[in-house]
Amino acid sequence: MTRQINLSYLIFLAATAALGGLLFGFDIAIITGAGPFLTQHFQLNDLSLGWAFSSLLFGCVIGSTVAGRLTNRYGRRSILLWVAALFSATSIATGMAPSFTTFVLARFIGGLAVGGASILSPMYVAEVSPPSLRGRMGTLYQLSIVVGILMSYCINYLLRNAGAANWRWMFMSGVVPSLIFFLLLLRAPETPRYLFLAGREREGLAILERISGRASAESEAVEIRASLVEKRHAWLDLLRPGIRRAVAVGFVLAILVHVSGINTIIDYAPTILRSAGWKLDAALFSTFMVGINNLVFTLVSFWVIDRYGRKPLYIVGSLGMAAALTLLAVTVAAGRFQGTVVLVLILGYLAFFASCIGPVFWTLVSEIFPNNIRGTAMAIPVLTQWIANAVVVLFFPYAFHQIGKAVTFGFLAAMAIAQATVTWLWVPETKNKTLEEIERAWAGEVAGETAEPAK
Repeated sequence: MTRQINLSYLIFLAATAALGGLLFGFDIAIITGAGPFLTQHFQLNDLSLGWAFSSLLFGCVIGSTVAGRLTNRYGRRSILLWVAALFSATSIATGMAPSFTTFVLARFIGGLAVGGASILSPMYVAEVSPPSLRGRMGTLYQLSIVVGILMSYCINYLLRNAGAANWRWMFMSGVVPSLIFFLLLLRAPETPRYLFLAGREREGLAILERISGRASAESEAVEIRASLVEKRHAWLDLLRPGIRRAVAVGFVLAILVHVSGINTIIDYAPTILRSAGWKLDAALFSTFMVGINNLVFTLVSFWVIDRYGRKPLYIVGSLGMAAALTLLAVTVAAGRFQGTVVLVLILGYLAFFASCIGPVFWTLVSEIFPNNIRGTAMAIPVLTQWIANAVVVLFFPYAFHQIGKAVTFGFLAAMAIAQATVTWLWVPETKNKTLEEIERAWAGEVAGETAEPAK
């Protein structure tokens, strides 16, 4: 079946949708380098700085919820076009903000777009990808996030000496990737599964045939039709026994992926390095190493996710992150939290996250829910991860400076261990299964398979 796949067309579709991740990564990281200049311009304290960083994320909470509800009515591609347009407008509004209140409001509205992309982009990728390549195509979304982060770091460093308005240009540069995203989306079709859901089977079948050939398309169409026979009742349907287990797994993983610290490292890398004795220019320059490290190990995930599976990678990645965070706490306790050792441990932490956790999380949450309610169901883990992300990013500066570095890193390490434990006990393997097979497995309908927790 793999030989029949139109790989160039599949990559175009998956990469186009995955560009939503680039906007995601760009917007959460552009404030990393702008933070020191914002602090000076608006005279921010620890909590107001945390609010400047997290206001986008609270907008993401609402954006992911609204997009999840609208996508089953209006489609994946249509909402993504609005996401691209809104991101462009709010990039300009954020850069031109005359006051801190206006800045926070613009970031919050921009979060609506980022939140929408976070649910729709991986959903689109999952719905156009054949089972044998869905893991690899899913990593394109995480890869786009990482590229967006690296782009932000580059822009931050290049504009660091561009005068008092440098932070404004940093934010307004977001117009460029959003316009590219919009233009590419105009050439992309709706997903086959949405077209079947909307009663446009002929269009859906044509896209399936173009992706994987006629025989494979007809076989997949049978499974899609069968999964759509039963009428669903949106939120109430999430309480059904098989679906309830999937929602619970997505919910818990969504919390742990952020309380184990990834966005505190991405967003506050210059702050952490400056507290370890680095000067501002050196701290900003070091984010290049952070970004490149993140990119390299995300590329590694592209080759291992469909080879070794989702579950083993998640466990290994969580334990590696926990080890790096524990060592950071130890260096603080030992009075050695300084210089190169801190950067090396941060890079080690990110290597485990980028190669194991980031791509697997977004692949899993787009795989585990039924076709009819995927938009609604995905809103649960996506909404949850944005709330967890926002809370952690909001309070990290206060915890880091007031509660203490050792306690903060120790807490994050404990959460990474919890993530490994939950994965070992309750997360099923989804490698090489169609979306419809995964749906039936949760309900215990596949002979010899079950979605019950692994013991």
